[in-house]
Amino acid sequence: MSLDPQLLEILVCPKCRGELEYLDEEQQLRCPSCRLVYRIEDDIPILLIDEAEPY
Repeated sequence: MSLDPQLLEILVCPKCRGELEYLDEEQQLRCPSCRLVYRIEDDIPILLIDEAEPY
């Protein structure tokens, strides 16, 4: 299942407040500025900086 497009419009990176890229197949949100990836679990974005992984 994919995230609601309206939700994607308002989500920003919690670290830099930059725009996030949605990766549907990987179920991740990617911040190109910070080079961090935030995972999505059960259609809920986990936007915790400590939980993010570099890419």
